[in-house]
Amino acid sequence: MARGTVSETYYAALAHDLVDFEGATRVGVVRQPTAWFSGEIDENVPELGPPEELLEEFKGRHEDLKMQGMCDEGAHNAAWEDLRFEEQYRAHLDSAEARTALSRLADRAASGEDLVLVCFEADKKRCHRHALVNEVESRISPDA
Repeated sequence: MARGTVSETYYAALAHDLVDFEGATRVGVVRQPTAWFSGEIDENVPELGPPEELLEEFKGRHEDLKMQGMCDEGAHNAAWEDLRFEEQYRAHLDSAEARTALSRLADRAASGEDLVLVCFEADKKRCHRHALVNEVESRISPDA
């Protein structure tokens, strides 16, 4: 059996038909999906969303930077760096709940399912889904 693919995108790209992932399972990776977000995905795996505490800290820093005159995208990316967001997110992926969810996705891709990981952030903003694709890929058996 052929190995499936693991890709990533963001909500607006799906909602506005900017990308085409025909036949792939759209997997949300957010803690709290909204109704409109849920309409564009097939399922959501909240265990792979960033922890609430990290999200709250990030939102606060992001707003502080915008109040200092940074544009939204610049404030987003600067807050990401300031908080070492990716490092903290990768530490979260070592939790039991995240490891289990990662293994399940890797097994699905290994058995031929195409997966698209979806969250909110547009491509020009730093996002956990970029790291997440690499983490899922690293767990797929080389025999797949």
